[in-house]
Order: sequence, then C-alpha cells, then structure tokens
Amino acid sequence: MSEPARYPLSPDRAGVIWDLLLYVPTVVILALLALKFWYGADQTWAYLLAFLASFFFIAGANRILKTRLMLLPSAPTLLDVAPGRVRVELRNGEKIDLVKDLRYYADTQGKSFGLAGMDVLGRRLQFIFHRGQFGDERFKAITGALKVYQ
Repeated sequence: MSEPARYPLSPDRAGVIWDLLLYVPTVVILALLALKFWYGADQTWAYLLAFLASFFFIAGANRILKTRLMLLPSAPTLLDVAPGRVRVELRNGEKIDLVKDLRYYADTQGKSFGLAGMDVLGRRLQFIFHRGQFGDERFKAITGALKVYQ
C-alpha cells in the first residue's frame, strides 16, 4: 500500500433483494403481533412489539437507502486508500479523511466490511461496505489494502 488507490462504489441491487427478504417479513410479523396484542388482553407487549417493528423498519430503510442503493446524501461513493489515511467521499460531495484510530472490521463470510476511525476534526465515524458495491476483484483489492488497519 505504498501509493494511493481509488475504489469507486456502485449500488448493490442484488443486496437490496436480500435485505428486503430479511426486513419486510420481520417488520410485518412484529407489526401484526403488536396489533394482536393491542386488541387482546395485554397491551404492554403491543408497545414493545410496535417499538421493535418501527426500529427494524428504520434500520432496514437506512441500510437499503444508504449502503445498498447509495441514495442518501451521507452515503459513501468512493474510497481512497493511502498510507496513514483513508478518504471517504460522500454523495453530497463531502470528503472525509479518517486519520486516527483507523480500524478495519471484516465479517466472517467475507461479504462486507466496516471502517471506523476519527477524522481531522476529531469526530468518530464508521462506514459499512458490501461486496456488491465493488465487484469481486476490486473487493479483494480493497480488503487486501485495508488489512493493515485490522
């Protein structure tokens, strides 16, 4: 990793299908159970299940819109890896340099990874990236370049 390398990201449309298959049934079942308990004898459980349904809805929508489809302004669109720093360019044009406490977190299946670190202003930031955003060869190259931060 002696010279900077740029890795543009693209939307992961195949990953969207998997996320929809995960989050939609979960939210629907939790909401239906909340309705059942609301009109049943125990409304306390209805509050908990409604909260869980809304939580999973927001988490799933954020995952799909930000990391998979890259539609939100805070979605990363490019990774620039250089010695001692990683630059993340966002959809809104902002460029963030992670320069301190940079950590690379790979999942056990090798389908995604996370980056966490502090920028030049001292803000702690974290980002999630998926294999479908890079393609197989670029994904292997970026994970190889980031292993020094593990």
